[in-house]
Amino acid sequence: MNPAPHPRPAPGLPGRRGLLGGLLTGAALAAVPALAAPARAPVGPCATRPLLLGTYTSEGGGGRGIGTAAYDTGTGAITPGPVITGVENPSYLARHPSGATVYAVAEQGAGAVTAVAIGPDGTYEVLGSRPTGGSGPTHLSVHPSGRWLLSANYTSGSVAVHPIAEDGSLGERTDLVTHSSPPPGPGQGGPHAHQVITSPDGGHVLAVDLGTDTVYTYRLDASAGTLTEVSRAALAPGSGPRHLAFHPGGRFAYLACELDNTMVVCAYDPATGTLTPGSGQSTGTGSGVSYPAQPVVTGDGAHVYLANRGHNSLTRYAVEGDGAVLRLLDTVPVGGDWPRQLALSPDSSLLFAANQRSSTVTVFGVGSDGSLTGAGAPFPAPVAVCVLPFP
Repeated sequence: MNPAPHPRPAPGLPGRRGLLGGLLTGAALAAVPALAAPARAPVGPCATRPLLLGTYTSEGGGGRGIGTAAYDTGTGAITPGPVITGVENPSYLARHPSGATVYAVAEQGAGAVTAVAIGPDGTYEVLGSRPTGGSGPTHLSVHPSGRWLLSANYTSGSVAVHPIAEDGSLGERTDLVTHSSPPPGPGQGGPHAHQVITSPDGGHVLAVDLGTDTVYTYRLDASAGTLTEVSRAALAPGSGPRHLAFHPGGRFAYLACELDNTMVVCAYDPATGTLTPGSGQSTGTGSGVSYPAQPVVTGDGAHVYLANRGHNSLTRYAVEGDGAVLRLLDTVPVGGDWPRQLALSPDSSLLFAANQRSSTVTVFGVGSDGSLTGAGAPFPAPVAVCVLPFP
C-alpha cells in the first residue's frame, strides 16, 4: 500500500511484440567491485540472467512499462535493457513455473492482470489483460500447478482467480472472494487484500488482508478454479498485516505488519491450513511507524530480511528452532528511499531492493552469517516498486 495513493488509468488490451535486445542471451556488464566473500556463492561459473522491474506508468516521471535488465550472478551488477510497453501500472510481477510467461497487475481503479510471453530468443508478446473484478490490485502469484493466477485487489479487499491456458494467456475470472468480515481495524476504512500466495505444500491459498487484520486460508478447487474458506488467523487490531513469507520447512511463516511496525512468527498446519500467529516482534527500527513492507527468507531457512520503508533499512533476523524463532540481529541502511519490495536471487546469494521514491534498485551480497554487503552503486529504475530476478 502507498500511504498517499495515486490515481490509475483504465486498463488497456495490448498485443504488441518487441525485442528484449539480447537480455535473455546475456549482455556485456560494466565492471564493479567484487562482493566481499559472498558465502552463498552461485553454483558453477557466473552468468548473466534476466531481471524484470515493476513500476507505475501513471505517476509523473514514472515508468513506461515493465523494465528489463540483466544481473551478474556473481557480482550483482545490473545492466539496463529496453522496456516492455503496452502494460499499465505493472506494480507487481510474477513468473510462471515454466519461465515462459510473466504476469503483472494493473494497479488502478479498474483492476486487471496482464500476461506477457517471453521467448528464449529475447522476444516478447503481450498476450492481453483480464479484469480482476476489483480495484487497486497490488499482488499476484501463480499457483504451483501453473494452471491458475491468483491476485489480490487492495482497494476493494478481494481475491481473484484466473485460469492460465497452455500458451500462458489468461482466461475469464473463475472466482472473486471479497473479505466482508471481520470489520476493518481502527482507522483502516475497509478490507484491503495485500497478498495472496500458495502454501509450500500446495494445499492451501493464503490471503493477507491489511484492512481486516486477518489472514484468510482457502482451499482451491483445482478443476473449477474456485476458493473455499477453511480458516482465519486474527492479528492484533490495527496491526495491518501486509506480506508473509514461508520458511522452507513449510511449518512457519513470517508476517510483516505495516501499521504497528512488527514482525509476527506464525505456525502453519499443512493438514488444516490453520495459521496461528505469535506475538508481534520488534523490527529494530525504534519507536513510531516505519511501514515494514515485505519479508524474504533465504533458501536454507537460516535468515530473514525485512524491508522498512519509513526507516529506509533492512532488518536482519537469524532463524532458530527449525523456523519457530526469529532473533533480531540489526538493521542495515538500504541505500535508497522507500524500499517497497525485496527479492532474493534463486540461490540466495544476492538480495535486491526496489526503492520506490529514489527510483533505484540496490543490490547486496548475502553471506552465510546473514551479513549484507553492498554491490556497487544503486541502479536507476523509474519508480521501482518490484524486482523479479530470473534463475
